[in-house]
Amino acid sequence: MKAKNIIRYSLLVVLSAGTFSCSKKLEEEPISFVAPDKFYNSPQQVESAFAASMNFLWDYWSGYSYGYGSFINDDQYYGGDLNISSSNGSDLWSAHYSAILNVNTALHAVKNGNVQNATPEDLDLLIGQAKFLRAYNYFMLVRMFGGVPVITDETPDPVANPLPRASVAEVYDLIVSDFTDAAAKLPSSWADGPGKPTSGAAKGLLAKAYLTMATAPLNATENYAKAAATALEVIQSGDYSLVTDITQVFSLDNKYGPEMMWSFNSTYDDVATDPQIWAPENMDGWGDASVEPAFEQQFPDQPRKSAYLITELNGVPYTDWDVQHTPYIRKFLNITKDDFDSYSSTINFPIIRYADVLLIYAEAANMANGGPTQEAVDAINQVIDRANNHVANPAEPLLTTAMTKEAFDNAVIEERNLELCFEFDRWFDLVRKRILGDKNPDWTANFSDDDYLFPIPETDLRLNKLLTQNPGYPTP
Repeated sequence: MKAKNIIRYSLLVVLSAGTFSCSKKLEEEPISFVAPDKFYNSPQQVESAFAASMNFLWDYWSGYSYGYGSFINDDQYYGGDLNISSSNGSDLWSAHYSAILNVNTALHAVKNGNVQNATPEDLDLLIGQAKFLRAYNYFMLVRMFGGVPVITDETPDPVANPLPRASVAEVYDLIVSDFTDAAAKLPSSWADGPGKPTSGAAKGLLAKAYLTMATAPLNATENYAKAAATALEVIQSGDYSLVTDITQVFSLDNKYGPEMMWSFNSTYDDVATDPQIWAPENMDGWGDASVEPAFEQQFPDQPRKSAYLITELNGVPYTDWDVQHTPYIRKFLNITKDDFDSYSSTINFPIIRYADVLLIYAEAANMANGGPTQEAVDAINQVIDRANNHVANPAEPLLTTAMTKEAFDNAVIEERNLELCFEFDRWFDLVRKRILGDKNPDWTANFSDDDYLFPIPETDLRLNKLLTQNPGYPTP
């Protein structure tokens, strides 16, 4: 299993290098080679590039499908220690830039007038999807690595013309511009493609970008109001709602709504990484991704805990299991037994959920207004009430406007910790709130401010002498 993962990663590196080299001019064009400007001449061909870009990020045994290892140093996954390796996140760096190349090439063809027999509305939809996907890729990159080279559809060949790192602010300028344009061009839903990005998803991710800009490292607090206003547009649209039953949030029936705004898609034709990675060995799993016991122990006693975590089997608590004494992740195991036994997971992995938007609004409105407004309280209480199965629970009571700004903010961050667990959100919250060193006392000796960024991959540092390494990591 581990060997298979290494092989897939090696192939990704080779394919990425080959893809970038294709942008160089050739003396002779092989008969079997179709140049990008000749291929993207229909909407269907352009959308195939978008699908391919997502495949870099969500592929069997690579990308975010098996990406928890890059985020194992948060306080949810078991096995982290804040000794971050010099290769941490390098596979995701390659995946995102490969995805960006696909998107930019297709977008250039659209803007260059290559797409035939398409209406202006068709072209706007293609541009909106391209801008959305590009913004998402850079949003992930800037939060992991800080300032990165910004390559757009107008950038000359980045192999022949290497670029230095843009500033964090410059990367966010592109993110905001792209998500804003996408929100204006994309529909609220697609009749022919429930997995495609929508205007609501663009606004949800734009609100999340504004919220991140309001916190570290930019600390541009004027963006709290922008985050709140953008999230409120999503809330007031009426296009989304929370799944009423906490046990059904990640069910196959709800993979395209009403809560899942945009996800990594899995089907029988393109399954996610084997679901055994989430299950313990005494459940016929492989025990790859388990839960930090301290996280389970501080999780409130509520219906959400048993819906999201595996803490016992047949009445036996994990502390008494014969094998590894850690909890496991249940939320990604809501599939049929036949699928589990055949190593086929068709569950979608969320990128932006309506619960996230409610919590973004609660945090941003509280900070923008100097304290919790009734609307901010109502937003977070929807999530807490659902977690408690709509029954008053002293283990996690509803919040009130009587709380101070600081107490309410801490409560929102903790609610994000619980509700969005194992969705690759916790790491970014620890980073932007600058609380990474506070959350696990056993790791204090290993923590430094350098841990707030992943290292720039050594291969790219060697190939592009204009790149600089993040502090605390080796430069080849």
